[in-house]
Amino acid sequence: MQTKKAQTKKVLITGGDGQLGYELQRTTPEGFKCVATDRDVLDITDAQAVSEYVRQLKPQVIINAAAYTAVDKAEQEPQLASAINEKGAANLAQACKDNDAKLIQVSTDFVFDGKAHSPYPVDAAAEPQGVYGKTKQQGDELVLEILGDDAFIIRTAWLYSAHGANFVKTMLHLMREREELGVIADQIGTPTWANSLAQAIWKAIEQNTVGIHHWSDAGVASWYDFAYAIMEEGVALGLLDNAITINAITTADYPTPARRPSYSVLDKTATWEALGMKSEHWRVALRQMMTELKNQL
Repeated sequence: MQTKKAQTKKVLITGGDGQLGYELQRTTPEGFKCVATDRDVLDITDAQAVSEYVRQLKPQVIINAAAYTAVDKAEQEPQLASAINEKGAANLAQACKDNDAKLIQVSTDFVFDGKAHSPYPVDAAAEPQGVYGKTKQQGDELVLEILGDDAFIIRTAWLYSAHGANFVKTMLHLMREREELGVIADQIGTPTWANSLAQAIWKAIEQNTVGIHHWSDAGVASWYDFAYAIMEEGVALGLLDNAITINAITTADYPTPARRPSYSVLDKTATWEALGMKSEHWRVALRQMMTELKNQL
């Protein structure tokens, strides 16, 4: 007697051309089929378009990896940031509710004020300081309002990947061109390989996890620490010919239109317990990603 083959779950990934979208597609577990879209295929700010697309595709899960993430530019484009981060999230949540699908809403450490001195637990008060953080927080609130106890929100921080533009690749480029760099040392967080976040998301989907969760790699660092590690790994892997001088500077030395959190380390312990998996230390993850970069040469 033949046993029935397990049904493949269809997953819609918005923001499929971004760092997380890329990693989600290449880490897709057996039993899932991904349909990845970018804005040209599906504009999540268009409620009717979202409703129709989801109705026709009939995904069991939607992962919202689309976001307006230009932190400084958001200060000049609040309406666009709001449309994508708030209205877009609400449109996807409503489509999930209407079509009995699960939504994975990806959020950010920028929902916090950055004034803490210990890792932020999931129930810490959200007090975003800029347009980007405010619009992401509002999007999360709309998702919770629409989906209630079925909502799943995962906050992360300092994402990078071998795909797309990010701090790691920018630093490598500058370190090849310059003999000296100044990097901010008084903003503390945790670098996170998007591959790590992708695998946590797949685990959460498999376990039908709900609620608000935090995920980043383990450990803490300043941007200065992160840059220094990039240089060390780059030299060791042959991505850089030699080390350069990296100077620690302050936020005041490098003013930006949007305020960055001084401290945005996320407490992951509850999520590690819920998923039954822990993050690797950020240095280990960084080495893996930079080895991937080397292999692409």
